[in-house]
Amino acid sequence: MVVSTMASASTGVMNSLLAKLATLMGEEYRKIKGVRNKVASLQGELNSMNALLVKLAGMDELDVQAKEWRDQVREMTYDIEDCIDDFMRDLAEKGTGTGFLKKTGERLKKLKVRYQIANKIQEIETRVNGVHERRMRYKIDEYTPSSTIVPVDPRVVAMYADAAGLVGIHAPRDELVKLLTGEEKELRVASVVGFGGLGKTTLANEVYRKLQGKFDCQAFVSVSQNPDMSSLLSNLLSKLGGQQSSQTGKLNDLIDSIRTHLMNKRYFIIIDDLWDSSAWNIIRCAFPQNIGGSRVLTTTRIHSVALACCSNRKEYIYKIKSLDEEDSRRLFFSRIFGPGENCPVEFEEVSADILKRCGGLPLAIISISSLLAGQSKPMWEYVRNSLGSMFEGNPTLDEMKQILDLSYRNLPRHLKTCLLYLGIYPEDHEIMKNDLSRQWIAEGFVSTVHGLDAEDVAGSYFNELINRSMIQPVIKNYNDEVLSCRVHDIMLDLIRSKSAEENFIAVIDDPQLVTGGHKKIRRVSLYYDGEEHVMIPATTIESLSQVRTVAVFGSIFSPSFLKLRYTRVLHLVCSESQGLDLTGLCGLVMLRYLKVKCKLFFKVKLPTQIGKLQQLETIDVEGAWIVNIPSDIVRLPQLSHLTVGKDTLLPDGIGQLKCLRTLGWFDLIRNSVGNIEFLGELTNLTKLRIIFDWKIGSPDNATLARRLEALGSSLGRLSQSSNSFKSLVLEMKYPSWLPLHGWITLSPSPRHLRVLSLDGLWFSRIPKWIAELRDLKALVLMITELVCNDDAGVDILARLPSLVLLKLCIRDYPQERVVISGSVAKFQALEYLVFQCPKLFMSFEVGALPRLQSLYLRFNLDGLPPLATSIWEQDGGMRLPVGIEHLPAGLRQVNFEKNGLQQ
Repeated sequence: MVVSTMASASTGVMNSLLAKLATLMGEEYRKIKGVRNKVASLQGELNSMNALLVKLAGMDELDVQAKEWRDQVREMTYDIEDCIDDFMRDLAEKGTGTGFLKKTGERLKKLKVRYQIANKIQEIETRVNGVHERRMRYKIDEYTPSSTIVPVDPRVVAMYADAAGLVGIHAPRDELVKLLTGEEKELRVASVVGFGGLGKTTLANEVYRKLQGKFDCQAFVSVSQNPDMSSLLSNLLSKLGGQQSSQTGKLNDLIDSIRTHLMNKRYFIIIDDLWDSSAWNIIRCAFPQNIGGSRVLTTTRIHSVALACCSNRKEYIYKIKSLDEEDSRRLFFSRIFGPGENCPVEFEEVSADILKRCGGLPLAIISISSLLAGQSKPMWEYVRNSLGSMFEGNPTLDEMKQILDLSYRNLPRHLKTCLLYLGIYPEDHEIMKNDLSRQWIAEGFVSTVHGLDAEDVAGSYFNELINRSMIQPVIKNYNDEVLSCRVHDIMLDLIRSKSAEENFIAVIDDPQLVTGGHKKIRRVSLYYDGEEHVMIPATTIESLSQVRTVAVFGSIFSPSFLKLRYTRVLHLVCSESQGLDLTGLCGLVMLRYLKVKCKLFFKVKLPTQIGKLQQLETIDVEGAWIVNIPSDIVRLPQLSHLTVGKDTLLPDGIGQLKCLRTLGWFDLIRNSVGNIEFLGELTNLTKLRIIFDWKIGSPDNATLARRLEALGSSLGRLSQSSNSFKSLVLEMKYPSWLPLHGWITLSPSPRHLRVLSLDGLWFSRIPKWIAELRDLKALVLMITELVCNDDAGVDILARLPSLVLLKLCIRDYPQERVVISGSVAKFQALEYLVFQCPKLFMSFEVGALPRLQSLYLRFNLDGLPPLATSIWEQDGGMRLPVGIEHLPAGLRQVNFEKNGLQQ
């Protein structure tokens, strides 16, 4: 499937430009004399250029002429789009963009605008014609890449590596052997998954050697990116010792021959380096399901492919790990100084820095240590300081570059663009999925897919990069969704190298210097770790006049940046403490994404006319103390995500933000009752976070009750009018003695919720409406007293079919013990349980919590009669709930916190 995005690293903003030219062909602009004919001509030529750009983007290598032409066209698309944006904005501001020709008094202005547009169209036409002439002159359409050099496949080297020289291989090899050699007689398929260069092929080969002679026949075959399936299966048949026949060129005959040969044999086969599930779906047909205890092992960089190989049985997937610090040092020093030799003192510091950048990646360690063998200390320091540039032209790093390039080239065009965008983040930076997705959308990197909104599509892009091991997961939630990632240092070097080639991102770590030569900078990442504020030279600002993303890490953001009128993304990570004045922000009329990440109580002043930013989609200033929220923020038609600090007062009229999907934090005390009621009108809302501190302003009980009643009413309206409302988080400081009668019988219930956190909101019993939340995956609930019966007790929660995480806090001493039933209808999905109670009486029946992975119990045993309950038993000096041995074997973590001390 070809994914059409509005912008990409390879084609620039050609698709976006063509869309805007189509707008100029519309009825709204038809009265501007001469525009339609000129635009029609431009459209035809640019469409033709776009087709050629797409063709060139699919080629791995381009010669100098083809690359130069591609770069010229790509840069031209940015300039033309900026030009069109300017005069469309001018038309709108002068009253000629919508409903123009209404006032005769504006005739002179309109004539001026028409003259300006005509000149700009003429300039564009001249430039396009020049690029077209070069295309014809150099015969770019006839270009086909050629190469006479066939590089050595690094997997071949890995297959024949000397086992004695391998480091850190024995433990994972033995784990994998154990996974493959169970007593099961049916065919078992396991898979090794991990980033390119981690040593999957080496590990698989060691397992192959270890199991040599334990099967009737064995074979090891590698799969290329675009495999010839007939050749691959023919090769497999030959290695298995099967007989070739005259018909083995046909897939069906080859599969039949392999199946016949293996039918009554116990076989072990390794399929190395699978790139997609379609190849596996053909290969697996050759493996008969006999009962001889046969085994198949696959290796892949892509998690979804590993799942397909193992028939979605996660327990048969082995995630290969990076080398630990000790093994990394052993491998590094043995390659440089010889096996068993220690590192000289003079190299210890610099070697530690180099190894940190290698991140336990065996291929990187081997490549760089080969480069450093026999070199003096200055060379070591040069490598440490310039590791990224080493990708260019150094033969000793060719192998590493081949593997990294192989993964990169295998990406679709839209994923290449999204991956390169990660180059705006510093080394070792934790990157939040939501930030990245919204930045991609703001830049136009995300395509429109029927039935899915842009955020769903962007999320799938992120997950695909995780699956392909291009980025590394950092934080996962209870539902195994990856919430943040990091980029391996070696991969970041590749990203920066590719970005420089494509003029995609410029990284500037000295505010006095600008890189890029004669090229215009389209996206910039500025780093500065100094404590003092730095003034940015005027020449630097001028060189960034057409920048679309500005990412700042440190204390160098200057008000002068607010003149960058083409900026779509402004991402500021501030280390300074004096605050940030963004009052000039209203000049960035193309701005779609604004985030300020800062220290607590950092002051941020937003512009009083923020309503001018009509394209703004995201405002995220959660950690900041907002000096003001402009009243016209409610007139932002595209605003989808509004995240502010917990003590922020929002202006009245919040219900006008019809596109709003995320809102937090919403202060239930500071905001007006009218705004609380307006929440029910936000029918696109998916996530709502509310803070409620009853001590603020000391409101009386009636005021508190009225606000909670208004909130309950709004939630009811959201439940009736929207299926998109998925997450409600309330962080309360609400006294347990205040009644919550309206919430006990909340109707209608927010039945589509997947996350419900009522932290600090005390109920007298478990609300019955929670039983209606059939999609609920995570629940945090606080009750004053647990009533142990089917109508008001734990059974209400136990019957929730989708519940994965439960945190249940009980204030008072329970009169009856809490029994977690082993019924097949109860807690069938629960994986994480947090149970807090002052005097915990709990037991687990046989079969209870079949999918539980983590158990956290917090209680107070002071004053508990030693024989009062009979539900505790002594086990090695620690008291444990009766029946804890009935919990599933998959339980990975058990924590007990007694009297505030964890055991």
